[in-house]
Amino acid sequence: MRVIIADDSVLLREGLARILAEAQIEVTAMVGDAAALEQAVEQDPPDAAIIDIRMPPTFTHEGARAAIRLRERQPTLAILLLSQSMETRYVATLARAHPEGFGYLLKDRVAGVSTLVDALHSVAAGGTVLDPTVISYLLGQATTRTRYLALTDREREVVELMAQGRSNGAIGRQLFLTLKTVEGHIASIFTKLDLHSQPDDNRRVLAVLGWLESS
Repeated sequence: MRVIIADDSVLLREGLARILAEAQIEVTAMVGDAAALEQAVEQDPPDAAIIDIRMPPTFTHEGARAAIRLRERQPTLAILLLSQSMETRYVATLARAHPEGFGYLLKDRVAGVSTLVDALHSVAAGGTVLDPTVISYLLGQATTRTRYLALTDREREVVELMAQGRSNGAIGRQLFLTLKTVEGHIASIFTKLDLHSQPDDNRRVLAVLGWLESS
């Protein structure tokens, strides 16, 4: 198997290269940013790429975005994403569009060399490997979206106005509803979103955050 390593940490790149070499896996290139990754893959296409999600210049989602572009150009390229923290925005896109030959592991949860090597072999063979923590998080997001789908059209209008910082009275005036009716809608929203054990102010914030994520 031929693999490219993309990570801004020189020490991590070197460490991964030695681990892979001991496992009889050839490292074709080691790069520190997304642009160099894409160039290296184009010049000498490997079987798989180990990619850090956060890389220069902004250290946000450069690696994940590069992975999406690479899979669009080379659908057979196996991708194994590594991250220090939970980053699901682009991971979900990759998992939905190209589930074959795709993996996502959290660096701190890679218990040993065999975990990484086994995951790499699995994605190179067309399998899908996801850290259990990632699976739990994605399922939680799916549950949140399902709950928001249960809201009525009027309740969604109320949440949208809550997101704009409107008070109950302002929401009532905007939607031509009585204050009691608005309070009833908000109580129903809290119930459907399973927001029971928080003060009302906190529940409003959580409801708005969830609505923004589900949108």
